[in-house]
Amino acid sequence: QVELVESGGGLVQAGGSLRLSCTASGRVFSNTAMGWFRQAPGKEREFVAAISQSGTRTFYGDAVKGRFSISRDDAKSTAYLQMNSLKPEDTAIYYCAARIDDPGGYVDEYDYWGQGTQVTVSS
Repeated sequence: QVELVESGGGLVQAGGSLRLSCTASGRVFSNTAMGWFRQAPGKEREFVAAISQSGTRTFYGDAVKGRFSISRDDAKSTAYLQMNSLKPEDTAIYYCAARIDDPGGYVDEYDYWGQGTQVTVSS
């Protein structure tokens, strides 16, 4: 079992930055690939980014490439999502997810989920 807790969401103006954190407990963190997804009102949950167990491979959704960066700190059992050049269309609830396998880009590939953190970008 893995428990995930996100933090770092909030309200920011367009063009600003936020860093989300996802802290895991309950299993050896280094064995899990981590992902970030987001869901805006009335829309399906969307892949944002993923990172491999070793941290050497990262993947991004097309909407965030070049603006967002995923990383991990195994000593802190924490994954991060650095979000720069934020746009109003980035407004959503952001979810952290864990997978006991290689990183994936689909919701049903992940085994564990956090409760989500709200990110609101004002224009």
